[in-house]
Amino acid sequence: MSISRPTPSTTAGSNSPGSVDPVGPRTKGSVRRSKSGSKNRLEPRFLSPILAHPLSDFYLIVGSAALLLVLGTMMVLSASSVTAEIQFGDAYYFVKRQVAFLLIGLAGCWWLATRQLRTLRVLAWVAFIGALVLLMLVFTPLGKEVNGNRNWLDFRLPFMTLQPSEFAKFAMVIWGADVFARKQKLLVQPRHLIVPFIPGAGLLIFLVLLEGDLGTAIVMAAIMFAILWMIGAPLRLLLAMGAVGAAGSFVMVVTSASRLRRFLGFLNPEADTLSTNMQPTMAVWALASGGWWGLRLGGSRQKWGGLVEAHTDFVFAVIGEELGFIGAIVVLLLFFVLTGAGLRTAMRSEDLFARYLSAGIAAWFGVQALINIMVVLRMLPVMGVPLPFVSYGGSSLMATLAALGVLICCSRNEPAARKYLARGKGGPKPKMTAVMAGK
Repeated sequence: MSISRPTPSTTAGSNSPGSVDPVGPRTKGSVRRSKSGSKNRLEPRFLSPILAHPLSDFYLIVGSAALLLVLGTMMVLSASSVTAEIQFGDAYYFVKRQVAFLLIGLAGCWWLATRQLRTLRVLAWVAFIGALVLLMLVFTPLGKEVNGNRNWLDFRLPFMTLQPSEFAKFAMVIWGADVFARKQKLLVQPRHLIVPFIPGAGLLIFLVLLEGDLGTAIVMAAIMFAILWMIGAPLRLLLAMGAVGAAGSFVMVVTSASRLRRFLGFLNPEADTLSTNMQPTMAVWALASGGWWGLRLGGSRQKWGGLVEAHTDFVFAVIGEELGFIGAIVVLLLFFVLTGAGLRTAMRSEDLFARYLSAGIAAWFGVQALINIMVVLRMLPVMGVPLPFVSYGGSSLMATLAALGVLICCSRNEPAARKYLARGKGGPKPKMTAVMAGK
């Protein structure tokens, strides 16, 4: 079933005959643009000249992500150099691998960013089935256990160790957006609201939980909630799912000795500071010792052994230590801009698939960054969730770059951006006539 696309003059939130709005009670209070369709009522006035540009969301997404990638590469080099020298005799071991994954991911990001939305919709089911296959392969001899979780695939080739759960996030977002865009007119019926998205997304999350990766499962559940909220799912459904998720998380914690120790350590920060609480304690010390401006780039003390995961899950602590409070705030602002531009793309998109897709990706980046930073600040138990674009990790980096490429594609397909790009490619131009004066 296909959804007819609104006319170009129709805004994403209008009630005109040619428009299609998300169903559900929240759409009555959703943010809408002004009658001219050029400005959002919630945008600060001093930003209006910047945000009025047809490609403003595109520039904000690309700019903030590029800065995070540059900062991430620098921090991986700084945070991992000591560990790399001790373990491999090469201080550049981790950063060289990170750059290799970055180049591969950027190639995929560019390819996805330049596709048509209909091409991405074809890839949606391919991504979903591929994610299911990869997650199930973890339970075969190809599966590899790391830190107590069997959530890796080892193909016994260089650069061929993958973490399928990272790609499952991407698959769930793009597949869910396609499903709801196709079923938009049927979503008033509860069964179409639930099937097939909730069983399909639930299956992906269940397989991730079977691997023992509770942190990634929580991020995926948050993405699922964001997509359901975007389409206007009833609050009672979201509350019921939240209760089921909380109960499942409780069971996962109490049935695992390591998770239970981390949770109890979170409740009692002063206990077992040389084992369970060592990483969180060292992270707080790193942030505290950074002060306003930090100890300088490369000057971290905790990376010399206190923070074992300094270049992965706790890289934000090294940022705070070396670049100080100012550097940490800059990282927060970059994620705020990236997430905000993604949500703004969702609000400005006429195409339902692009709307749901950009909202899901923005929620992914924002929620995962928030969880990682809250863990470092000791506001959540340790979950093993990387900081998007910044932490070391090939699977995480390539999956987030693929999502970034899709988000860029959605921003380029905003109505105003599409017209602007069409003019730049030699589209219709105003006719000119010459007036010559007679002698």
